[in-house]
Amino acid sequence: MSKSIIEQAYRRRSVLKTMLATGALPLLSPNIFTSAFAAGNQFAGRSINLLIIQPHVVTGKKIAEDFEKLTGAKVNVTSVPYDQVSVKATLDFQSGVGEFDVIDYFYTYKGQLAEDGVIEDVTDLIERDKAEIQPDDYIQTIYDQYTLHEGRRYGLPYDGDSHVLFYNKELFDRYGLKPPTTWDEYNENAKVITEAESKNGIYGAAVLGAKIPVIILSTYANRLTGFGGNFLKDDGTSALDSAEAVEALKSLLASAPHALPTPLETRFEEGLPAFLNGKAAQIDFWTDLGGYAQDPKGSKIVDKWGVTRIPVGGANKTPRLAFNAGFGFAITSGSKNKDVAWELIKLATGKDYHEELLTLTGSGIDPARQSGLKSEKFKAFQPLVQPLLDDGALESSLAWPTAVYAPKLENTLTDELALALAGTKSAEQAIADAHKAWTDIIGANG
Repeated sequence: MSKSIIEQAYRRRSVLKTMLATGALPLLSPNIFTSAFAAGNQFAGRSINLLIIQPHVVTGKKIAEDFEKLTGAKVNVTSVPYDQVSVKATLDFQSGVGEFDVIDYFYTYKGQLAEDGVIEDVTDLIERDKAEIQPDDYIQTIYDQYTLHEGRRYGLPYDGDSHVLFYNKELFDRYGLKPPTTWDEYNENAKVITEAESKNGIYGAAVLGAKIPVIILSTYANRLTGFGGNFLKDDGTSALDSAEAVEALKSLLASAPHALPTPLETRFEEGLPAFLNGKAAQIDFWTDLGGYAQDPKGSKIVDKWGVTRIPVGGANKTPRLAFNAGFGFAITSGSKNKDVAWELIKLATGKDYHEELLTLTGSGIDPARQSGLKSEKFKAFQPLVQPLLDDGALESSLAWPTAVYAPKLENTLTDELALALAGTKSAEQAIADAHKAWTDIIGANG
């Protein structure tokens, strides 16, 4: 792609500094650039700490380098597994250490983090800086689901995660298979390929079933939305007392015998390389996989893959995505550098920078802004994926619970799904037990 906006801004800043020093340039209007671009070395000598999830390490390093060039501030990046970021941030706050200034938070934890006082209310800052932030550019559902709690906002969206279904065209063609439109077709494809190819270490699917909420719940959410189900009813009570919730789990269990061994041990880290190395014929995964698949540095399936919508099941005929994972950036309440932290967040989540990250292989970033989703650069980078998202799909996606007690709901459902996947419980019993637990949790906190 063309030279990055950061490189352009850095050179422009250097030229301006030289011209100002020699008197060759009159004083400029303070509004000529955004505050981050005009900052120069205003934060020189200061440092902040960014807590980020491991799949975002590439972007964390990029942000640190770019922000230092623009402002002079040093950014120390600490990465942790995606299921540990909220716990680590909370412990840091409760201990009074205040090590971290900015955290990369999982959107379903925003309510708990806000109520526990871990992250800052930035509603007024957004209003003050809305000309820079351009909040109307965010995909509205993502903006609200990721940041809004009790009428106030606690961060800005960074990574608009959702899943689509990727498949290996070479393997499909070998066995005369078609991209699945239903979960039954998906399971049948998996069976055909596994029975023929498992002796060669190739399986019909990579099913992400590790006992981690962001992993196994994403896999279940794809089937739940495919069957037309929901997590919650309109009144906020559990919707797991539905036939769709049970059928979704039955479909997941039916795929396990024909999946990469074993689903309970398959995380992001195992599923991604299996697909890229041609060892798994199907995988429901985050949309940025399209960038990985076309990168010859890490992919053996360049031009040998396809992508389609999440399949449907049962009586449902309308495909629907799910907001699986999804992250925002927030200022920690314990930060001693909140001014610097806010400038970093504005840079990292900004319109132009978001487009850069969307078109960076390995960034792990999916569309959160309309401008990024519809940009020509993203269309060129993800020509197969982009049309699947640019038809209102993200606006109507299934969101996970985000109330203060959402982590309790997620952990309970994760446990039940894992027990079913291990063969300890039937789909009916696991979902019934999850529904009861959810009802109790919601009732106790209602």
